[in-house]
Amino acid sequence: MAHFSLSNYCQQLETALSEKDGVYAGELLSFRHPHVANPRLQLEHPESQCERWFTQPWDELVAAHLRCCWAVANHDFIDAYGCQSLAVQTFTKIFQSQKDENWSLPIMFTITLDLRLFANSADVQLAQKRRGKPGATLEKAAELLMACFRVCAADRYYVGRKAIFDNDFKNAEEYLLFAFQRSHRQAKKNKRLILIYLLPVKMLLGHMPKQQLLKKYDLLQFSDVTTAVSCGNLLLLNEALQKNEEFFIKCGIYLILEKLKIITYRNLFKKVALILNTHQMPISAFTVALKMMGEDEVDDDEVECILANLIYENKIKGYISHQHRKLVISKQNPFPALSSVL
Repeated sequence: MAHFSLSNYCQQLETALSEKDGVYAGELLSFRHPHVANPRLQLEHPESQCERWFTQPWDELVAAHLRCCWAVANHDFIDAYGCQSLAVQTFTKIFQSQKDENWSLPIMFTITLDLRLFANSADVQLAQKRRGKPGATLEKAAELLMACFRVCAADRYYVGRKAIFDNDFKNAEEYLLFAFQRSHRQAKKNKRLILIYLLPVKMLLGHMPKQQLLKKYDLLQFSDVTTAVSCGNLLLLNEALQKNEEFFIKCGIYLILEKLKIITYRNLFKKVALILNTHQMPISAFTVALKMMGEDEVDDDEVECILANLIYENKIKGYISHQHRKLVISKQNPFPALSSVL
């Protein structure tokens, strides 16, 4: 790559972008990649060449990168910072236009890291020339980075919400967690909004939030829900959903929280299995447990259906012996971790 022509470089980068290969595209836009030492790619005015290879606004981003290579080769980190800041601003616009996609995130990580490094170097050069306020470039870089991360966080938030209603809970967790972690620490309202959707997903995956977190973000509506699911207390879960029904419906998560009932069944039945301490258990034992939880009208046939669903969803490892009206569970890990089965 250090000896490639401009055409070779542009062709490889254009292919990576068209194939949505964010990892390789990120490498070709990174200052830790050997191509930056190639004199053929160190161009003061690369705009016309980039326009021939790339669609807008990718051409602007690549042109900014190649001019940045030229500036670095000339040890002008003030100009290099200006070029890299343009690359970050252009990427932010590109990312905003990408719907339900995250393939370009490696590019974001690369160019934002380089921006911070060039900001440091630019501040050093400005100090040597006795120009500007110390640390001013780094402050500007921080503002650009926050703007970029805000866009990314907002996008992941909406993609995460969509994934929830597609029952794609693992991806929903990934997107919403990204949005939560990238939100500014002082943006408590935004973090709370993200948690409203992240918490049910986490619970469906078997991760219960701590009371400290619920108090911090004023989300105690989830407190009894969390306790009920963890303990397998179906009675408490029904009461908690009814008590906070208006809030959950307003947030659009009531039906998602209702999915926690199957997790609560699983946790309750796990307790029954631990008490009976055998791998062959009568269906009636689970029926009794549900009746104790306020399910007065439940019968063995209905319980058998619940158990069959739990087995089908791999939340219980075992089978139902219809002849003997028993649940036969695996002797090894009969109740797998929920995160491993969704």
